[in-house]
Amino acid sequence: MALTVWDYLPVIFSGITNTLILTLAGVGLGFALGIPMAFAEVLGPRPVQLAIRWVGRVIRGIPLLVLLFIIFFGFPNIGITLPPIPSAILAIGIRSAAYQAQLFRGAVEGVGYGQLEAALSIGLTRWGAFRHVILPQALRLAIPGWVNEFTIVLKDTSLAYAIGVTEVFTQAVHVAQVILDYLTPLLVVAAIYFTITFTASRLAESVYRRVSVPGLGGGAAL
Repeated sequence: MALTVWDYLPVIFSGITNTLILTLAGVGLGFALGIPMAFAEVLGPRPVQLAIRWVGRVIRGIPLLVLLFIIFFGFPNIGITLPPIPSAILAIGIRSAAYQAQLFRGAVEGVGYGQLEAALSIGLTRWGAFRHVILPQALRLAIPGWVNEFTIVLKDTSLAYAIGVTEVFTQAVHVAQVILDYLTPLLVVAAIYFTITFTASRLAESVYRRVSVPGLGGGAAL
């Protein structure tokens, strides 16, 4: 009897681990880089603001697949060789940072400069005011947009297939090639992506409602 996709479900599911690693590490790297980029763009000296703005524009203008190929296939030409998963994390994280920087910049500006001026007037430095006054409120405002970025990164991890990362999409394609049926394995993968994004959205909505602040957009549904 011919094998079907249901016989190969464990193979497809085995790729979920790498998909989640790429997603969480990519979003985490984007967060770690995006926060200081947003701070520099909003509160830094004018030359730094312009430099960060243009770096972000350049990165956002490069397709992720091209960035993956630059890091995985191009970097060895300058003596830097990374395995597939670290290459994918770096590419995804850099691209996510460019978008998260804009997300957090908008959230920081949404808090309002009046609070920054008030914090400076009581003796805080610009970095201290950003860290203790502006950033906590900006992070609350950024939750809905950050969840959207999470879902985009999750779906973009499928592009890591092009450099040999065995994530869930890669495994589904391998199964499809074995059973000569592309539709069913890809529908299974679509269901996996939907389940993860739906769960993340519901959790984020719950967090957002708990931490929302009156007057800062609190209570709105994602």
